[in-house]
Amino acid sequence: MAESEFQEGNYDDRGKMEANLKKDMEELLEKMEKLTVRATWMLYDCIAIWTNPDLTDAMQHLEDAFLRCKEQMEKKQQEVPVE
Repeated sequence: MAESEFQEGNYDDRGKMEANLKKDMEELLEKMEKLTVRATWMLYDCIAIWTNPDLTDAMQHLEDAFLRCKEQMEKKQQEVPVE
């Protein structure tokens, strides 16, 4: 009788292990899908830059403008008195 109880418990553990394995595999697959999408977009951006050199300059101009704007906003925020 003790042996049959042990086997039933072992079966339950095996079922839990299968469920955990399935869950882990699904999580890993989801992470791989996200990484694949990110890598694809990075490659797309690289190809866009390689095929259009002016795009790099335009992106740099936009980044510089953003940083100047951000700096001005921070200055204005410091000028406003805190109540």
